[in-house]
Amino acid sequence: MTKRILMVLTSADRMSDTEQTGLWLSEFAEPFAAFSKQGCEVTIASILGGRVPVDHRSLNGAPQDVLDAAVHLQHTVKLDNVDDSGSFDAVFIPGGHGCMFDMPDHELLQSIIRAFYESGRVVAAVCHGPAALVGARLSDGTPLVGGKTIATFTDEEERETTLDRYMPFLLETKLRQLGANIVLTPNWTTNVQVDGHLITGQNPQSAQRAAEEVIRKLAANEKG
Repeated sequence: MTKRILMVLTSADRMSDTEQTGLWLSEFAEPFAAFSKQGCEVTIASILGGRVPVDHRSLNGAPQDVLDAAVHLQHTVKLDNVDDSGSFDAVFIPGGHGCMFDMPDHELLQSIIRAFYESGRVVAAVCHGPAALVGARLSDGTPLVGGKTIATFTDEEERETTLDRYMPFLLETKLRQLGANIVLTPNWTTNVQVDGHLITGQNPQSAQRAAEEVIRKLAANEKG
């Protein structure tokens, strides 16, 4: 049976009047390629639909296959228009600083994440993608990340980018405040945490392995 994966991307293109932002391209491109190679059916959605802004910083030194993946970002589905999200097997949220601005308080996204999680389907997010988990609550009102072991873009990594001054909050700190158990590794090293069917990665270096963990989890679910 073909697995269906919903990828949800940021539509935010600015973090301030002077600083542009958007999706971190490799965090979309590498998982998309991995899912496609496995024959998964991937739906690419974004908060506003249409063309997804790409953070120019993520283009520097990017290999050609990553750059070529931008062709898939021109006509994304608006999240409001995703038909029957219950038919998907996993949701995957790549990062980019844009996630910090349009995902934490997006009610539909939070409800989709809750539905996936409470039905035992895979929820995955990488780097700043876990910003989507900030507002996610379970049906009993508790934070979805409460008591969960996760990885996320760290406060130290944020400060190293020097973009921390533009952020509405520091993601690691916020998730800790919500009760998450954050596992850290040195800056810019691969770190993926799997807690049940919640899969999270720390940074761009973790995107490929996070996708592999999603594929592994979906295969395990199919075997029962």
